[in-house]
Amino acid sequence: MRAALIGDLVGSRTAADRRALHQRLSRALSAVHRQVPSLDPPTILAGDEVQASYATVGNALHAAFLLRILLAPETDIRFGIGWGRVDVLDQERRTQDGPAWWQARTAVETVEARALHPGTRHARFCYRAAPDGSGPDEAAVEAALLCRDHLMGSLDNRSMRILGGLVAGRSKTDIARAEDISTSAVSQRTQRDGIDVIVAASAMLREIR
Repeated sequence: MRAALIGDLVGSRTAADRRALHQRLSRALSAVHRQVPSLDPPTILAGDEVQASYATVGNALHAAFLLRILLAPETDIRFGIGWGRVDVLDQERRTQDGPAWWQARTAVETVEARALHPGTRHARFCYRAAPDGSGPDEAAVEAALLCRDHLMGSLDNRSMRILGGLVAGRSKTDIARAEDISTSAVSQRTQRDGIDVIVAASAMLREIR
């Protein structure tokens, strides 16, 4: 049993320089893998789809969260995370199948559908428990993800950079210096835009087993 993750770049087919986009995605994946190692090396498939699997749903959610921050604001990405059994069909080629991947596929398709509706247009994450209902509670995780997605979708580029800095462990003073604004201005943004809430919620989501 494991958490399967599928990431799908938004609008990648219309990118002006697809080679540069692929290289940037590859570097971001490597950086995330160093922080949150996956059970198998992360893979980029045709169509700029990312796949990886993790021992816990919390680790999968955190890896996806870090990847989204590293790619923002130039590139957007949606994620589906599924819990369940994984069947290894070909060890040499690392070909896998099974309910975890089916659930992750359903989840990423659900995110794509949600993004088409005004009320949930900021949706970027979705989680599906195993087909038999086992795994972390689907409704509880989904509720947290929908709220966090809405907050993140409301951030402008500067606030997204501030979020990235805080998640990376940088102080507000260091972030302020990089943004050429006061530390007070950074603090005001983290409170006004819900950045502190995003950081706290993400830390809690990482602990999901």
